[in-house]
Amino acid sequence: MAAINEVIDLSVEDGVAVITSNHQPVNALSAIVRDGLTAAFEQAFGDPAVQAIVLTCAGRTFFAGADISEFGKPPKGASLHALFDRIEGADKPVVAAIHGTSLGGGFETALVCHYRIAVPSAKVGLPEVKLGLLPGAGGTQRLPRIVGAAKALEMMTGGAPVGAKAGLAMGLVDELVPEGENLRAAGIAFAKRVLAEKRPLRKIRTMSVAGGSPELFAEFRKANAKAFRGFEAPEAIIQCVEAAATLPFDEGQAAERRLFMGLVQGVQSQAQRYMFFSERAAAKIDGLPEGTAVRPVKKVGIIGAGTMGGGIAMNFLNRGIPVTIVETQQAALDRGVATIRKNYENTAAKGRMTQDDVEKRMGLLTPTLDLNALADVDLVIEAVFENMAIKKELFAKLDAIVKPGAVLASNTSYLDVNEIASATKRPQDVVGMHFFSPANVMKLLEVVRGAKTAPDVLATAMEVGKQIGKVAVVAGVCHGFIGNRMLAQRQAQANALILEGALPWDVDRVAFDFGWPMGPFQMSDLAGLDIGWSKETSKGATIRERLCEQDRRGQKTGAGFYDYDAKRNRSNSALVEKLILDFAAEKGIQRRQIDDQEILERLVYPMINEGAKILSEGIAQRASDIDVVWIYGYGWPVYRGGPMFYADTVGAAKVVAALQKHAPRLGEGFAIAPLLRELAQAGKRFTG
Repeated sequence: MAAINEVIDLSVEDGVAVITSNHQPVNALSAIVRDGLTAAFEQAFGDPAVQAIVLTCAGRTFFAGADISEFGKPPKGASLHALFDRIEGADKPVVAAIHGTSLGGGFETALVCHYRIAVPSAKVGLPEVKLGLLPGAGGTQRLPRIVGAAKALEMMTGGAPVGAKAGLAMGLVDELVPEGENLRAAGIAFAKRVLAEKRPLRKIRTMSVAGGSPELFAEFRKANAKAFRGFEAPEAIIQCVEAAATLPFDEGQAAERRLFMGLVQGVQSQAQRYMFFSERAAAKIDGLPEGTAVRPVKKVGIIGAGTMGGGIAMNFLNRGIPVTIVETQQAALDRGVATIRKNYENTAAKGRMTQDDVEKRMGLLTPTLDLNALADVDLVIEAVFENMAIKKELFAKLDAIVKPGAVLASNTSYLDVNEIASATKRPQDVVGMHFFSPANVMKLLEVVRGAKTAPDVLATAMEVGKQIGKVAVVAGVCHGFIGNRMLAQRQAQANALILEGALPWDVDRVAFDFGWPMGPFQMSDLAGLDIGWSKETSKGATIRERLCEQDRRGQKTGAGFYDYDAKRNRSNSALVEKLILDFAAEKGIQRRQIDDQEILERLVYPMINEGAKILSEGIAQRASDIDVVWIYGYGWPVYRGGPMFYADTVGAAKVVAALQKHAPRLGEGFAIAPLLRELAQAGKRFTG
């Protein structure tokens, strides 16, 4: 085997050249790989002894994709497009031998080969849409020519990979190689059969696109309008597939290139690529001693079988981890267990799990009224009422019951984890694990590091989050941590705006147009206006209190800030408008016209300001962690990259100027964060 360069090898066996990439960890198509491949293919094409070529990869995967760290930078290394043209136009058969994942540019590499074989566990796909991009090396033109326009649209705008078995049925893969068989040898054998049978050199570019009617594209846009709202990449992909269906290959590829360049240079893709790296950075814990081991978590206890506790339990049951769930009343326990079962059975009814899967998960659940049943668990997560006295009493009991070395976690949304830990004799074992509702669906987990939380406990909480499919972010102790502390700023401004002159539906419309799934008042109606409200102590001091006093408690009562019909469709409420006008008059507030720009600035910029304070105080490790919290926990539009990235796209100076303008209306004690001022004066960014 001859080394072409540091990562590409070429060997020849019985007339078949084998080109192997060994660029760990995922054989990304970076410049050094492209250079090596270009040289290797030229050598193989020019060698009269070589009759066929097999392209394969060492390590755990085939080419997993392009090197996205190169995007937006001056080009270097060999051109991928030129390499693809050379492979597809070759007069010798080229076979791609695929294992692991063949995604994005990696799968486009496989598509320019004349044949593709794969192990059954391999996955292929074009997921560029998740980075705000489209396949930019001919993938939008080749994929429809194999699978048809409809399937290509689905695959590329959804971004989900397909397994090799499904790929075989779709024509993406020509042959499956049994798991465990030598893939290199199988590739050589397949190439020899191609030669012996004198099979043609199949060039996808010469094929036609099935099913690309104008009606298909119109119906696809209509059916996916809600899912694609605000995103630029899905529409660009649709236009590329339209080009594939109506234009010669080269013209379609030119359209693809033009649309790709527009996306890669745009803010949306920059934001989505930033979030790709930010999610991975969030897993890194500042100040953690090197080599810190995690504590084993093989059995979990959860206290509280309500919506949150039950949802948390499902995360562990889904991973095969036994859960003991504790309640104080049998009726509440039965109701919680029944809800968990119902959730699983609904999933089974949709074909996403079998009834056996349901029973296996339920078989791992032990419901009990006895707190002592938690004596042998490795991790306890309490999900009880958000009341400090209750939590401290509970943790004192756990301290006496749970075995030494177990992690004691609180699902608190706001409360001081240090104070909770003070109720135990082992504050080093206490950590916050703040799940988001519904806990079995939402991906975010805020891991709250207390002043005395041991390094291995923090590492364990983060690792547990990863194991159960969460994106875990470290937060420090303060009221509301990262997400809810910033949310309070948005909510305060939303409430102020409706007294000053806007109405709830004005505020919600601006928030929705910005990209949130719903505005603050829709969200309040959905959650229930009576969360934390008490009829006995209500004094009608806020709009929310007065709505609750009229039994307008949100969607569940058919009325809140909005009126709702039997199907929970909302409509603007004349009663609420009058209530707001009367309240403002009672408080002596002179209402005025408020434009959409002010609404947006007052919803978003105080959040950015609070984020700057959170950074300065060390509550968040890095600006990107704040953005991860808001993307995965609060529905911030991913194509805007989170509030701190958004501040950078607007510019800190503009944010400061707007905050200064609105300062008299931003509430008593409002102050612009020193860090935000510093960035504005220096022309710097929160994010790299």
